[in-house]
This record gives sequence, structure tokens and C-alpha cells, in this order.
Amino acid sequence: MQPESPMPDRTATGQVADAVKGNWVDRLAPPATRPYLRLSRADRPIGTWLLLLPCWWGLALAMLWDQSPRWGDLWIFVACGLGAWLMRGAGCTWNDITDRDIDGSVERTRSRPIPSGQVSIKQAVAYMGAQALVAFAILLTFNSAAIVLGFLSLLPVAVYPFAKRFTWWPQVFLGLAFNWGALLAWTAHTGSLHWAPVILYVAGICWTLFYDTIYAHQDAEDDALIGVKSTARLFGEASPRWLRLFLVLTLALMAVAVIVAVTPQGSGLALLLALAGLCAMGLHMAWQLRQFDPDDNALLLRLFRANRDTGLIPLIFFLVAVLA
Repeated sequence: MQPESPMPDRTATGQVADAVKGNWVDRLAPPATRPYLRLSRADRPIGTWLLLLPCWWGLALAMLWDQSPRWGDLWIFVACGLGAWLMRGAGCTWNDITDRDIDGSVERTRSRPIPSGQVSIKQAVAYMGAQALVAFAILLTFNSAAIVLGFLSLLPVAVYPFAKRFTWWPQVFLGLAFNWGALLAWTAHTGSLHWAPVILYVAGICWTLFYDTIYAHQDAEDDALIGVKSTARLFGEASPRWLRLFLVLTLALMAVAVIVAVTPQGSGLALLLALAGLCAMGLHMAWQLRQFDPDDNALLLRLFRANRDTGLIPLIFFLVAVLA
């Protein structure tokens, strides 16, 4: 399949092939900053959303658990947004540093800043460090338990780029990194961990397996040629059955997390609202499954990006339940 627009027209000005057309980086950012913003995926905001939404889920469930929303939660909400943007950028920079040779061999990724020569390795390392330092400063505003969790999150982030070299399940490692915020945000509110965010974390990993398997099908042919592993290659024609399994596991585990979080002190109405959000989330995931076509790259990218809405749906219901 052809990318969303012909690659030569976009890469001529440094644009990345799978970026959103007409994004703010390509239109508004000063030219000198564009390669770095593209390196941190600022032109492709879906990844920030997918990292951020589990944070907000964890915060909302924490408020439902102790029935004690407070003004400090507004800072946690905002800090998670800033931290997700920065750490997604730092993580993507690290990913592109480690994958620079692989990216140059894949049609969809060869226009990224490092393989296309827009940014050197030294410049990328310096930029990664700057993003991580600012994120660290934000992390220091949380309680000590959340700070420790923030440090521990670096382990799955560091390992993920190498996972596709040694396992058919690199999406699991992505899920470990991308859903860590569910644990961190809960702890930032409550001061300690609980079974509810742990179950929510596992549910988020299943959700990541769902959306990133869809995403990985775009590169299945190139990955096979260069020996890169993924669940898309592992599942092949059986992908719809596996996606259905991940859908069911995501909803079932999130339902358990909601019940564990809400039942101690929450009202019956709050529980019903939160569970209703999961039903709506399930309908959205089922719609993606019905649309799924592993041979249509443009559709696969649209479905992947649609998971921003998938994650926003339960969040809205959770926040309404907090007020119930």
C-alpha cells in the first residue's frame, strides 16, 4: 500500500512519512527545531496519548478508591501530561538511536531524522538527555514512592528497542513501558500501591498488544526481510482471533480493577458509570476489529490512531463517576 502521501514530496522538506499531514511541526515550528521535534514524535501525537491515558486512568481510579479528590490532583493531572510528552520524546529518541540501521531499511521509517541524516547520533543523545532531565524535575514534585516508581520505569523503556531482536512479543515490552503511568499516577495520589492499579496495569498491557499488533502489520513484510520480530508476524492470518482475545482481556481486567477500586467506598452509581465506560470502550475496540485489514496500511494507521479515543472513553466515565 502507498503511504498517506507520496514519500518523496514529504521527505524533500524533512517530513516523516507516517506523520499526520499538515501537523503543527511541519507548519509552525521554527525550521531549526523541526528535526528534533520529529525525533521526539511531536508531529505524531498519538504515542503521547497512549502513554498518557493509563496515567489518567490510574489517577481517576485512585480518586474513586479513596473518595478524596483534592486540588493537588490537578497538578498530578497536568504533570502526567507534561511528563508523558517529555518521556515519550526521550523514549522515541532512544528507540531511534538504537534502531537507526533498521529504520533505514524500512520504507515507513527511513525518513526519520537519524536515518535521513537530519540529526546526528551525538545531537540525538544530547536531546534525549535534555528531555529526561526536565521530566526528572517534574517527577521530583511527587511523593517519594512515586519518584521511586518513576526511576523504575526506565528499565522497560531501556529494554524495549531491543525486544524485537530476541522475542516475537516486543509489544509486551512496549506495554510494560507505556502503561507504567497507571502505577505511578495512582501512587502520586495515594502514596502507595494497591491491587487495583496493578490489575489496571496488566489490562493496559493487553490494550497495547491490541493496538500495537494492528500498528505492526504495516511493517510485517519489511520486518520479515530484515529479521525483526513482532506479534503481527507471529500471528499472521490468525491476528483477528488474537486481537479479539486482547480485547476481552483488556475489558475483563479493567472491570476487575474498577470493582476493586470502587467497591470499598464508592457508590453504586459510581460503579455503574465506570463499568459503562468499559462497555463503550469495548464497542470502540470491536469497531476497530471489524475494520481490520492487514493489507491496508493506510487503514491500519488510522485504526492505530483511533486508540486515542478508545482510551479517552473510559476516562470520561471514570471522571464522571468521581463526581457521582
